[in-house]
Amino acid sequence: MKAKNCLIFGGSGQIGRNLIRKLTKNNYKVTVVTRNIHQKSYMIKTQANPGYIDIVEANIFDEKKIRKLFENSDICINLIGILYEKKGSSFENIHALFPSILAKLCKEYKIKHFIHLSALGINEAIDSDYAKSKIKGEVNIIKNFPLSTILRPSVVYSVDDNFTTTFMTLLSRLPLFPIYYSGKTKFMPIHCSDLTDIIYDVISKNISSKIVECVGPKIITFKEIIEILLILINKKRILLPLPFSIANLSAKFFQLFPKPLLTQDQLRLLKYDNIISGKYKTNSDLGIPSLRNFEDEVKKYCYMWKEGGQFSTEKYKLDEDSKN
Repeated sequence: MKAKNCLIFGGSGQIGRNLIRKLTKNNYKVTVVTRNIHQKSYMIKTQANPGYIDIVEANIFDEKKIRKLFENSDICINLIGILYEKKGSSFENIHALFPSILAKLCKEYKIKHFIHLSALGINEAIDSDYAKSKIKGEVNIIKNFPLSTILRPSVVYSVDDNFTTTFMTLLSRLPLFPIYYSGKTKFMPIHCSDLTDIIYDVISKNISSKIVECVGPKIITFKEIIEILLILINKKRILLPLPFSIANLSAKFFQLFPKPLLTQDQLRLLKYDNIISGKYKTNSDLGIPSLRNFEDEVKKYCYMWKEGGQFSTEKYKLDEDSKN
């Protein structure tokens, strides 16, 4: 059987790397577009055997250059997204304009499948610029290429994420930790491997023309997530509920950093639950349920934030128990 060609934008992130491994192991050839081949290619090229992966350096808005990549592609996958704006990368450009360009090219070149990664909970977050740009991007995609599949994942976690790893770093260093909106915001965290399984099944089963909410097996509040992480790294910290006015002031300060811990837009987004809406099909409805439990998966790599690291007595005991 002739290998299908997948064109991936955003292949150097945690989801992209896992997806490349999954696709190439199943006889798909992959072309990955990156803006800096010198920084990213060393990481990307190790994800597949020679002959199954090509890496192309291009500005994603250089339509003339990326157009050529569609000529020999069967599937296009867009994983590009940003959590905060910076010079040259606005929510409007990355989440709305760029997906629109891809959808138009998919239609022009009669691509069999266009899969776009959006975000869960964006319909309700009407005061978030991030959410509004994601919605606009979805509208543009459906308008230009109706057969697209839009996936809306909840928070995606793994050893390579910017979610659990950032929190565990902060919790290991700070004597107290701020809790926003009383910690009641709900999430359904999905492991990166579960999400890539969903993307693979969408491709292999040719699922199209749908918005799919992708979630993990369990609803967990923000406060519960922090408490779980504290237990896993064996730390005790003061969890300090912050009034919105103080939280907003701190976010205004943090967003001045090159890599902000929190922005005002993220703070607004955090007050909305990140769980299934009931308006769209979920991965479970498609017969692709998430199987990985949040606590069990984070336990596999949390030792890096414990006293003693990989040689911590807690991990040693866990490993010994697993042998018995």
